Amino acid sequence: MKTIVYIGNKGNSKSSSNLSSIDVLGPLLGKSGYTIFSASQRQNIILRLLEMLWVCFKNRKKANYVIIDTYSTLNFYYAYIVSQFCRILKLKYIPILHGGNLPERLKTAPKLSKYIFKNAFVNVAPSLYMKSNFEALGYNNIINIPNSIELENYTFKERNFDSVNLLWVRSFSEIYNPLLAIKVLKALKEKNIKAKLCMVGPDSNGGLQEARDFAKKLNVDVRFTGKLSKQEWAKLSEDYNIFINTTNFDNMPVSVIEAMALGLPVVSTNVGGIPFLIDNKVNGLLVNPNSINEFLDAINSLIKDQTKTNKIIKQARVSAERFDWKAVEKLWIKVLE
Repeated sequence: MKTIVYIGNKGNSKSSSNLSSIDVLGPLLGKSGYTIFSASQRQNIILRLLEMLWVCFKNRKKANYVIIDTYSTLNFYYAYIVSQFCRILKLKYIPILHGGNLPERLKTAPKLSKYIFKNAFVNVAPSLYMKSNFEALGYNNIINIPNSIELENYTFKERNFDSVNLLWVRSFSEIYNPLLAIKVLKALKEKNIKAKLCMVGPDSNGGLQEARDFAKKLNVDVRFTGKLSKQEWAKLSEDYNIFINTTNFDNMPVSVIEAMALGLPVVSTNVGGIPFLIDNKVNGLLVNPNSINEFLDAINSLIKDQTKTNKIIKQARVSAERFDWKAVEKLWIKVLE
């Protein structure tokens, strides 16, 4: 039985953040027969780093691989330090390339990036967008293994479109542009279109309160649920008929894949890895970032031509099926074995 050390920002029952890759992929690999040691849940950044290094050191003689969730912000430096520690310990490490802005980090921190990614056993890109960006900058040890869902947990439901019932699921971070969703709702109401909006997700540096205040300022009624489990928001989604993704940066968002699996037509900004996931007007609709009018046009097209919308919804479900863990598991086993 192979042993894996998994390094990332783990959530817990008290955490205000959404589940991260380590919280999802770690248990799935465990079910596949791998022994998993992971870190860290600590909130203090120094203690978190120390625990990450300790777990690597403690398991240095039995770990076959160290998987490192790698993002473009603070976590990038965790990834750098842990990866170089793995080199000292002669451990094979595998960065998973998350975050739509990670290609920019390759340009702003070229030396650190080279130390991390050139020396990796292999780099795992969840999207072809990320893979192509890395390859364009000379990184050839890249393979594509997409993010996954357990499809059996997402019941496909057909929708009616007598009104516009928008669902938004993300953390309230500036990069995900939550205020745009509220602007879209306001614009729909100004056109006398019956509409409502539910926003699901945890706070991020005061973003949730900012969104509440902004909705109040625009005099629109928005339902804010806070953080929900995947099961909770999947159940909630039964009352909504259009999923909107307003982000400014993205890679391969699991929430969008989940929406496609549930039968929600997706209207998303055309950024980062999104066009590698959504084929415009085939399994979803793409619009330019920060364009309220394009969101309105896309939403109107969904409610006015329901025959075409149903085709998009069914094709989206087919697209989501390739992200089922049963398919993705085989790709991971091929790497780890």
